[in-house]
Amino acid sequence: MTDKSEQAGQAAGGSPGADGSACSPAKPDDAAIPETAGGSLTGFRIGVTSDRRSADLIDALERRGAEVLHAPVLKIAPIAEDAELVRETRELIAARPDYLLVTTAYGMRRWVESADAHGQGEALTEVLENASIYVRGPKARGAVRAAGFTDDGISEDERTSTLVDSVLETGVDGCTVAIQMHGHADLDDIARLEAAGATVITVSPYRWVVPEGSAEKVEKLIDAVVSGGLDVVTFTAAPAVDALWSAAHERGRYWELVQAFQTNVVAATVGPVTAQPLQDVGIDPLVPERFRMGAMIRQIVEYLSDRGTQRCTTAFGELSIRGSQVTLGKESAELGPSQLALFRAIADAEGAVLSRADLIEILPEGQGDHALDMAVSRLRQSLPNAKLVATVIKRGYRLNV
Repeated sequence: MTDKSEQAGQAAGGSPGADGSACSPAKPDDAAIPETAGGSLTGFRIGVTSDRRSADLIDALERRGAEVLHAPVLKIAPIAEDAELVRETRELIAARPDYLLVTTAYGMRRWVESADAHGQGEALTEVLENASIYVRGPKARGAVRAAGFTDDGISEDERTSTLVDSVLETGVDGCTVAIQMHGHADLDDIARLEAAGATVITVSPYRWVVPEGSAEKVEKLIDAVVSGGLDVVTFTAAPAVDALWSAAHERGRYWELVQAFQTNVVAATVGPVTAQPLQDVGIDPLVPERFRMGAMIRQIVEYLSDRGTQRCTTAFGELSIRGSQVTLGKESAELGPSQLALFRAIADAEGAVLSRADLIEILPEGQGDHALDMAVSRLRQSLPNAKLVATVIKRGYRLNV
């Protein structure tokens, strides 16, 4: 690899990282996110589902005051001894494809490194130099150029479907199209190419597997989402969403989980590809305009700062509810999930009476008058002032305004 190609790769955005796809996240472009008082995440609880380089994301969130629950649902399997990748590379070299579709920078780099390690580097280079290479986004382009190749087209919106559109426009009938996969199969796009007369071969430089010992953490994440114990859950890979759905199915909690994301808990994604499996089930996630982890963090900060703080006037002064934190004057208190759900409902009513029946429906831990009485008692003990919740005899409870 020459200095010239390295410089070209860097200029094209060839640093490691998330590109709005199933590729694992990069170190966030954190310097671009101002750490001002308005950017604080104090009082908010955020779930992180990524494994690779998750420490960067967690550090960025915690530095802003967030409480983070880390539950990696997938990780990238090592390829040091990946006989399957060696076989796929051998078959691609023999097929001499007319086109190569590069979907992730990380996958391209890992593939080249594996080929060099297994004595396939020179043959792979010769084949790819004679192929028409299309890339999905600037980071994939950077990785291709850093490896010493040039590309003939780019998907400006960083979607695989748009990349396939570009190749289909050139005419692929009778051609061989190779696709560098990003951890899971794009079956629809493969079918489109085959329907146009192409022979499709795939190479998977990395694969997703469930991390050892993650089951308990994932179950805790599902519990926290369903109970309203999290404000936001982050996703940096589309397969991670599918893995979470699968884990919820196994526990009989899939519909509970989906409903929680549709109503109370915000899903934040690194780009449109990651967002798609959430949108498919009616969830409206945060999707940054710039498909990077730093942009996702910025959007979380802006969203929670704008919509995550509830303010109202009470008989004891100004009250704010920011995430799990309730502040009255100079006193603050942290509420648990059930307490928070109950108090938010009472605060939303702005002094109107909420019936016991309505409040019982809100309780995540079960129904019944006794459960409600206990929950209100615990809530009052946790608040900065117990008198914030007033009893209306034989009717219910209200905020003391």
